Amino acid sequence: MKTLGNFSDKQEVLARVARVRVDSPRVWGKMSAPQMVCHLRDSFRSKLGDGSVRPADTFFTRTLMKWGALWVPLRWPQGIKTVPELDQKIGGTPPVDFEADRQELIGLAEQFAGKPGFLATARHLFFGKMSTGEWMRWAYLHMDHHLRQFGC
Repeated sequence: MKTLGNFSDKQEVLARVARVRVDSPRVWGKMSAPQMVCHLRDSFRSKLGDGSVRPADTFFTRTLMKWGALWVPLRWPQGIKTVPELDQKIGGTPPVDFEADRQELIGLAEQFAGKPGFLATARHLFFGKMSTGEWMRWAYLHMDHHLRQFGC
């Protein structure tokens, strides 16, 4: 199973980030490619301690949903709403300079994968407390989900 903690998996997903263009058409959803880049960037920032995201976890999301999302070998469904703090149309960081935003996303993904010790205290907004392995799996799947949204 792919994970951001595996060097080759990380290189593969970052190469896909590099293929996204400012005008990449979406396959589904409402975000533009620049908004998607900022959404992923904001997601990493929130885990690295930059910004606050209000927890929305329940017993169901911390147990069955987390297990299914991380370990069942199916693609994540389209159209799942995020929290306002990570929604670029509501409270997320708006796109400014596509290339600078993309480079920051790549840097944050590298930082996230390279310093897993900080994850011991981080909580996922839906899945609650997670192990380092679960965080690395989530990071890969989250990036993969949104890159597929733009055919990358």
